[in-house]
Amino acid sequence: MFGLSELGVVLVVVIVVLAVKKGPELARSAGRAARILKAERKSEPGPPPGPGS
Repeated sequence: MFGLSELGVVLVVVIVVLAVKKGPELARSAGRAARILKAERKSEPGPPPGPGS
């Protein structure tokens, strides 16, 4: 029927097609997550003062 190399080629083509369709959506989600993380790090208070301060 199909050899291993033919199945590999079909798998690569399917992955490329799915990556082209979902690529922009994944990039947008990653950017949004990075922005949220950056905002959280800015709003996070510093360490509490030590007992000697």
